Amino acid sequence: MGPMSALTRNEAQIRARLLDVRHYEVALDLTTGDETFESRTVIRFTARTAGDTFVELKPDELRSATLDGHPLDPAALTDGRLPLTGLTEGPHELRIAARMRYSRTGEGLHRFTDPADGETYVYTQMFLDDVQRVFPAFDQPDLKAVFEFTVTAPAHWTVLANGITTRIGERPGDGDERPGDGDGDDGPGDGSAPEAGIWASAPTPVISTYLAAVAAGPWHSIRTEHAGLPFGIHCRRSLAPHLDADAQEILDLTTACYDRFHDKFTEPYPFDSYDQAFVPEFNAGAMENPGLVTFRDDYVFRSAVTDAERQRRAVTIAHEMAHMWFGDLVTLSWWDDIWLNESFAEFMGYQTLIEATRFTETWTGFAMERKPWGYDADQRPSTHAVAPDAAAVPDTASALLNFDGISYAKGASALRQLVAWLGEKDFLAGINTHFARHKFANASLADFVDSLAAHTDRDVHTWAETWLRTTGVDTLTPRLQESHGGWTLTVDRTGSRPHHIAAGLYDRAPDGAIEPREVLALDVPSDEVLSVSGPRPALLVLNDGDLTYAKVRLDETSLETALRGISRIPDPLTRGVVWNSLRDMVRDGELAAADYLATAEAHVPDETDLAIVQGVLGFTRAQIADRYLTPDRRGDALTTLTTIARDLLRRTEDGTDPGLRLLAVRTLVDSATQPDTIAGWLAEGTVPGGPELDPELRWRILARLSVLGAADEAGIDEALAADPSGTGREGAARCRAALPTAEAKAAAWERLFHDDSLSNYLFTATAQGFWQPEQADLVREYVPRAYTEAVTLAARRGPAIAEAAGRWALPGHEITEANLEAGHTALTAPDITPLLHRKLADHLDDLTRALRARR
Repeated sequence: MGPMSALTRNEAQIRARLLDVRHYEVALDLTTGDETFESRTVIRFTARTAGDTFVELKPDELRSATLDGHPLDPAALTDGRLPLTGLTEGPHELRIAARMRYSRTGEGLHRFTDPADGETYVYTQMFLDDVQRVFPAFDQPDLKAVFEFTVTAPAHWTVLANGITTRIGERPGDGDERPGDGDGDDGPGDGSAPEAGIWASAPTPVISTYLAAVAAGPWHSIRTEHAGLPFGIHCRRSLAPHLDADAQEILDLTTACYDRFHDKFTEPYPFDSYDQAFVPEFNAGAMENPGLVTFRDDYVFRSAVTDAERQRRAVTIAHEMAHMWFGDLVTLSWWDDIWLNESFAEFMGYQTLIEATRFTETWTGFAMERKPWGYDADQRPSTHAVAPDAAAVPDTASALLNFDGISYAKGASALRQLVAWLGEKDFLAGINTHFARHKFANASLADFVDSLAAHTDRDVHTWAETWLRTTGVDTLTPRLQESHGGWTLTVDRTGSRPHHIAAGLYDRAPDGAIEPREVLALDVPSDEVLSVSGPRPALLVLNDGDLTYAKVRLDETSLETALRGISRIPDPLTRGVVWNSLRDMVRDGELAAADYLATAEAHVPDETDLAIVQGVLGFTRAQIADRYLTPDRRGDALTTLTTIARDLLRRTEDGTDPGLRLLAVRTLVDSATQPDTIAGWLAEGTVPGGPELDPELRWRILARLSVLGAADEAGIDEALAADPSGTGREGAARCRAALPTAEAKAAAWERLFHDDSLSNYLFTATAQGFWQPEQADLVREYVPRAYTEAVTLAARRGPAIAEAAGRWALPGHEITEANLEAGHTALTAPDITPLLHRKLADHLDDLTRALRARR
């Protein structure tokens, strides 16, 4: 199994001109062992002219290949490509049989054995070019085809796929396959238990290779019907009680979004069913496989969660359903237009929940969780345009780098600004024209803009060039000048984009409440100096309502009002905009980290919106305490966080806000500097006044006790015996790596960088436990080693582990010039992979920003 060559855009264009791919018949045998499976594929395609091309495949062993009945030499397979030479004009049939290797990193066909009950599950993740790990394909998004799967699986398994699946037969112990009548109950004539079941999927409409999907295992399934279509939700059997508890909520959200999208879109849902499978060790939040959406099974909540976290799951459900139209029905032509998939689904996910569900404040969650992700990414050296030029995405390796806060959060913010500027009616009319023109085909940014332009007199093409082809974050700064009988407002813009925004004016009441006065509509830039009658406001908020994507600054009076009274602002989204302004000022060195911490201490105890509490406390804990304040001030910052948490606990003693209380408990645990209180909770199994400790809280407490040196291997083993689930294994790995001993660190290091059997989730958990600011002296010897060993690891284990290593396995706590120097040296390593290079460059930029904030 050699490395695969990255497909270039030029190669893809040549192949798309040559081939018309019609049909894939894929047969998978999942009964051949724990490490490999058998894959047999028939591809029917037409060559438009005579020529040469290749098909991609990454087998453990290529057993045979024939083209139009003529054998091909398996030895010709090089770097994941099998040459197809001498094609004549007309139809062709390619048959390939191969032994393929299961994945442990969430790429290709991932295999997971549940430690809770010993049951095994497999599922595909074909994105971006990992179909080659499962079956051969002409692997590019603009060569769409029909897919049909036949899957042989253990007898007690269920098989899911893009199309409706049927159990068509069984294989008895002698290995002879026998067709059945399709009712799922066929058995050997002698009455003995079958060795395997044989499943077939209905043919799909034409879809891209990266969207083909199979999931197999002894699923716990809940099925229903809506609008004449079968709907299903599925999870591991060990999670069945937890899925059952939330099934009605999940299905109600799903069908509400389905109905709302049918109100918005003129094209009907294009597939024959809608299954949602919650799968283990999934790298992303979810994947929009047509008819079979896969989600990380963290969304099946084993433990208590806040309503903000339920909203996050709901957004993901809506996001993936939006992809059925934008991404699946109409698909990008090449990976430079990934934003067409992700930005649209991101925007629609948040907006549709407001319109169709109980989650009516989703844009506040977006402001606190997603927009900072976009803002941060857009200010790093690795920033890129939402819609980069084709030259910036020359191959699949470079395309993989752009799945970030820019393609998701910035792109969705741009679309929200577009709707504010264009109007929702014209926007939706353009969207529906786009679907009608390009359904079951591919499209580009130019196609999308042309569809919008057909419904408006506004210059959408210039807007797209200005917003989607440029990089960086604009900054909007108000200048207020008092005048006779009133005051004037000018908005300075650093940047290049036009903004249609609202400016909220607020007054301070005698009791300290901040009361709305007026909302001004502004277009920026403008030569106009806006004159306003009446007294100067106590608080002026640019981008009130958060309709654009820009950093906003506060004038001196407004800043003083915000620091004194942010929790008294009546609207949560406005509070979110102001909190983000303070966050950006800290990151840009314009507001002291200590002032942000003091503002959090003063106002979070009175905050009512869970997304704001979660966002502010998360930034304070991870960035203010661990990075922006010097080590000698970190203890005081953690004490402040525990004080905030105790205030929230006192406020929620009456049980009226369990989500807020849960956030308080988590914050107190994560910020504890002494073990006694949380060790007592663990021993008692409850927090005084509630909640009782569930598995998530138990592992969270044990992880913090491990950091503080108040836990040991025996205690971790005991906890794992009590919770032998996949999540329990991850908790134990995190705790072991966090123990403050040289032996524990050496063992964790060996697992991270030299044990290639470690799954993606166990790798992440181990890395999360390893680096702890409290243990800086203990792990200092590993700081320079992390960079050199990450380079080798990423090259050896591939993109998923490279992504995890870049995010979790690099020393972000060590805010020193020496750390920066070691990282910059690794950045120039000749064998560093593109993905790790991007992650490392971002990591170093974050370190530089933290160093600057400390000075």
